[in-house]
Amino acid sequence: MKTGVGRPDWLLWLGWLALLAGVAYLSRPVLPLDETRYLAVAWEMWLRGDFLVPFKNGEAYSHKPPLLFWLIHAGWWLAGGVNEWWPRFIMPLLALASAWMTWRLARRLWPEANETAHLAPLVLLSSFLWLLYSQALMFDVLIAACALIGLIALVEAALTGRRRWWGLFGLSVGLGVLAKGPAILVHLLPAALFAPWWAGHPGREIKWSRWYGGVGIGLLLGVALALAWAIPAGLHGGETYRNAIFWGQTADRMVESFAHRRPVWWYLAALPVFLFPWLVWPRLLGALARTLRSDIQDTGVRFSLTWFVSALLIFSLISGKQPHYLLPEFPAAALLIAHALTRHPPAGRPWLPALVFVLLGGALFAIALNDSLQVRLHWPAAIPAWAGLPFIAAGLIAWSRLGTSPQRLAAAMLLAVCGLLFALFRPLAPAYDTHAIGQALARQQALGKPIAHMGKYHAQFHFSGRLAQALTPVYTDIADWLEQHPDGVAVIYFDDPIDFTAYQPLLVHPFRGSFALMVDQRAAAALRRIPLIAAPESPGD
Repeated sequence: MKTGVGRPDWLLWLGWLALLAGVAYLSRPVLPLDETRYLAVAWEMWLRGDFLVPFKNGEAYSHKPPLLFWLIHAGWWLAGGVNEWWPRFIMPLLALASAWMTWRLARRLWPEANETAHLAPLVLLSSFLWLLYSQALMFDVLIAACALIGLIALVEAALTGRRRWWGLFGLSVGLGVLAKGPAILVHLLPAALFAPWWAGHPGREIKWSRWYGGVGIGLLLGVALALAWAIPAGLHGGETYRNAIFWGQTADRMVESFAHRRPVWWYLAALPVFLFPWLVWPRLLGALARTLRSDIQDTGVRFSLTWFVSALLIFSLISGKQPHYLLPEFPAAALLIAHALTRHPPAGRPWLPALVFVLLGGALFAIALNDSLQVRLHWPAAIPAWAGLPFIAAGLIAWSRLGTSPQRLAAAMLLAVCGLLFALFRPLAPAYDTHAIGQALARQQALGKPIAHMGKYHAQFHFSGRLAQALTPVYTDIADWLEQHPDGVAVIYFDDPIDFTAYQPLLVHPFRGSFALMVDQRAAAALRRIPLIAAPESPGD
């Protein structure tokens, strides 16, 4: 791959992300409960014509700020109406922007090392966890893009001393708060506060009192930007919503931090998987070690370490851990890896990542050809016999001599993830596709029938059915509700594929490892005889 000096590899990144997004669009539906919930919130705001306060199932939704929903609305407005394809391409576009910002950081931190600037986005785009979330309608690539804006501003402020960059830093803080709340500070503040360590060295005069004044001004600008939405939204949404967005979200985050309890070392142990294939390449690890020893005084190395290690430490000390919390730090890891690859190019072929690809392919072959093994593993759908082929092909690409080792590893990783989507996600698609249930509910709503949902309703059917009215969550006896609403219908769930004849269901559909039924009053008597399972839950809201 030949690149122009100083020019970003737009065609490479665009083709890369277009392929990933296209494969994801063809291989899987919008996934409940998270992706469907965020689409439902955007849909309900659009339906109400209320773009200030997010709503979910008829109630103000305080769990997430509105930036992602506004991005969805902007695409719908430009496209002339509501669609499903635009929301699914937002994250690939943000990943493209993140690749460019990573390239720009590399150019500024190591202006003489053109190869580092070309490698850093490639490392980022081919890291396993980044690849997965680059095609998922979640908040983490968005918050990463917001953080990158602020980190570019910090580097420019340190290198140029110009005050205008504090405005961009403030914009980053404000956008980050509007994207996912105060968590943006975890990704930005350490680099701002520890700037004397990474930016201060002989020959660069920085007045630190002015620096920290700029940080303060940027934070105030960011808070002002967030309040420009939060204050009118709080007044418009009412007291409960106002209390939730100003105080409740902080309390909720504290509660959620204990919802996924994992040991303090969990992130460190998981990094080789998150950043696969890069951190399982032994010679690259050696190059990283040599780079840290020889270049520890380097501004770019110190900046990237401050950014990555501080967030890793903070998130490790919080008991609740999710893989995607660390996603905004992946550009920092990509910068360090690219710099090490440039400074100390590893000799030989990446044999261990190639071997891992081949072993994964072999394991998938074994599972696909052994029905009893799939049963023992509780795999919910048949794995196609060819499932291992993309992984074995990825291993052969990584081991080949085509191009450079980093280019081969990146191409192998993209092929493996595309294979993963088609081989594993595609067979699961019917059980995660909400369209059949959503459209059946829409037909019932069009007839004016009230609809109940057994247990908590995450609005998973709202967007696929373009539902215009709220569903009623029922936490007690659903049979009582059906008897009290003789013209109503209800969505109920069963764990096992039993004979549903007694319930006279209007619809039976697999749903996330269980079975969803749409029933009317005729099912009440049978419902009193057989216990139901609770509605499928979500790790967060």
